[in-house]
Amino acid sequence: MNAQGAGKTQARFRRVVRPVAKRLWHFHVEGFERLPAEGPAILCPNHVSFLDSAFLMLHVPRNISFVGKAEYMDSWKTKYLFPAMGMIPIDRGGGDKSQAALDTAERVLRRGELFGIFPEGTRSRDGDLYKGRTGAARLALKVGCPIFPVGVIGTREIQPPDAKVPKLRKECTIKIGRPINVGRYRTRGDDHMVLRQITDELMFEIRELTGQEYRNVYAGKVADAEPTVTAKVATVEDTDARELAVSAAGGD
Repeated sequence: MNAQGAGKTQARFRRVVRPVAKRLWHFHVEGFERLPAEGPAILCPNHVSFLDSAFLMLHVPRNISFVGKAEYMDSWKTKYLFPAMGMIPIDRGGGDKSQAALDTAERVLRRGELFGIFPEGTRSRDGDLYKGRTGAARLALKVGCPIFPVGVIGTREIQPPDAKVPKLRKECTIKIGRPINVGRYRTRGDDHMVLRQITDELMFEIRELTGQEYRNVYAGKVADAEPTVTAKVATVEDTDARELAVSAAGGD
């Protein structure tokens, strides 16, 4: 895995592009003072537009790395730019390649940096908020860092699903919620019910930030409900990789 997390390129991009973006759109930000000035943290936004991660990156005061689908590495337009901006490419098919992305995400956090992941796993086509995957909870428990729910409002109106070009002069609100401290669960990181409890708390907080309608099924072309009891056949590492794979930023 070549991705090393966000670096100088993202910081320069933020300095140059943020003033331009503020001229093109009207931004409202809330709760950013809650983010730690240093140390690891996971940011978990809702996902309604391709622009969600870009707009969050522009306003977070520190570098942040996101997972992104490996297909971006197939295009000359994005194969160099996106990793330089902190994208961690992930093969959503799972297996060793997904595990490599998970390992990179863990290294980013252990270096004391910020990591972003969409708990819904894919963009919401209808604007509703869908059930969260447990990948963020697994990482937080493993590293021992807080999870921050993030509510992004307005990006769907700026660039709806399948739209090629964003609309200008519209408003976007980004809210950082209260951190979820997973420390009380550190000794129960392998307990699926604990992972589900943390994730459900996260999705409740996101819903409070955005006001979205919540649907207790997974987002995607075929929404499915998670079973109440999960058979413990796969290893924890396999499950981690699979959860992170379906949480690839920008996935469809």
